[in-house]
Amino acid sequence: MSNPIKVHKAPEGKLKQLVEAGANALFSDEPPDVGDGGGLDPHELLDAALGACTAMTVTLVARRKQMPLADVRVTISHVEDNDNYRLSRSVELVGELTAEQRQYLLGIANKCPIHRALLKKISIDTVLAGAA
Repeated sequence: MSNPIKVHKAPEGKLKQLVEAGANALFSDEPPDVGDGGGLDPHELLDAALGACTAMTVTLVARRKQMPLADVRVTISHVEDNDNYRLSRSVELVGELTAEQRQYLLGIANKCPIHRALLKKISIDTVLAGAA
């Protein structure tokens, strides 16, 4: 089981939430038409998880293989309707890599843990916490 993520109302803002993960924290909020725009909205957090995981996974593999990768720049966007959440990912590999190395690392992007998790059947168990 993963470490718990704790979310609660931030001290300021209409809807702004403080998201805590161990010793790290960030804010999530809705855009100014609903909230105050004081953080990533929940869809941006989901999309960011894929982008960050992709960049870290590709970087780690390139280091292990001693490839001359200077940076990985990932852009994530999505479109959504009632039945689908379609993510689009663009991966830019910065460095003096061969065409073969670039193709290999692009394939590694599809193996990042968040990519694999998003392809699984996801279930959510919800319980009411706290005293009655």
